[in-house]
Amino acid sequence: MALDPGALQQTEASMPSPREALRRDLPQLDRLIHERLRLGIVSALAAAPKLTFGELKEMLDVTDGNLSVHARKLEDAGYLLCEKSFAGRAPKTEYSLTAAAAKPSSGTSTIWKRWCAPCAREKS
Repeated sequence: MALDPGALQQTEASMPSPREALRRDLPQLDRLIHERLRLGIVSALAAAPKLTFGELKEMLDVTDGNLSVHARKLEDAGYLLCEKSFAGRAPKTEYSLTAAAAKPSSGTSTIWKRWCAPCAREKS
């Protein structure tokens, strides 16, 4: 049985380019969580039940303002819980993940399972 060269060219033409195939196969990223610093915050908190502002700042090597803005965005979206208290006279801010962050939406579940869930299981 002979192959039809025209049929082969049509098949190749209908195949998606590698870039299109990659774009199709990648899960949709939730830009709220998957921005670099926010993903760092969520990942760090997946590995530890609570972290202070200072611990996150040192761990992620960011400025006070940067950490504050990104943590607030996660808090406003319901992914982060912020508890403020005093240790003596010094203010103390602690962060932890909410149940919403522990059970991400279907659009983020593949990323979560790959990067964050193993850390969350280890801390339990």
